Amino acid sequence: MKIAKLITNRCIRLFGNICKTLSYPFHWVLPNYRFTIPEYSPAKLRLSKQSAIPRVIWQTNFSNKCALPVYLNYLFNRLMSLSCDYHYVSTEARDEYMKANTTPELYEAFSRLKNGAAQADLWRLVVLNKEGGVYADIDATFVWPLNRIIGNEDNAIFIKISNNTRYTNYFIASSPNNHDLQQAIELVIDNINHFKPEMGVYYSTGPGVLDKLFENRNDIHHEDRKYVCIQGTFTNEHFQYIDRPRTKWIHVKPEDLIQKKDD
Repeated sequence: MKIAKLITNRCIRLFGNICKTLSYPFHWVLPNYRFTIPEYSPAKLRLSKQSAIPRVIWQTNFSNKCALPVYLNYLFNRLMSLSCDYHYVSTEARDEYMKANTTPELYEAFSRLKNGAAQADLWRLVVLNKEGGVYADIDATFVWPLNRIIGNEDNAIFIKISNNTRYTNYFIASSPNNHDLQQAIELVIDNINHFKPEMGVYYSTGPGVLDKLFENRNDIHHEDRKYVCIQGTFTNEHFQYIDRPRTKWIHVKPEDLIQKKDD
């Protein structure tokens, strides 16, 4: 099975790179044309057997008006997840959700985050812990049908990168009320309240939180990303931030990430 997934991975990468390359002349001819990712897309297939992890996909970005490669990535993922409902959540909707579904302490910490990616880091933990389902970054691509990735008895699935040495948060699948996610949320709140610039986005709200939380633990169900979900196949920073160049989290000055309580 792993060989089949690896071959599929390589084929998807080839197809995605072709689409990415062809998107340059498309947007050169039509520089202002944008596609719309729906806020909600219902499952096209309903499976009779329920799974512990709800068959729901959550994604977020600064806008659902996107360049061609991002939209093609969305369409491909929907083909790989026909048994799942799909939810796109905007920046404004993220804030509304956090305000309505979290404690005052958590919402106050969330509100102090001045970067959209950092906000999305915390929101994904909260929405998965409360609602359950699958979170995937807007540039993430499933390499296998999602209903075959999620086992009926699985309570959570994380993926690792860098030769299985580090966790990442661009894909997380979980059932509701996950103790590990709750601990991750609490760690992020603590990082925000005791933020140091050297932490940056990565260690304060991002994958570094999972690395710290799961260090020396052998009970975490994780998979190698190449068999589950990969990044940058169809798109890249240019297309993902085509209307907001150089706003990706890697360009954020650490000292500008957290709003001080007395500001």
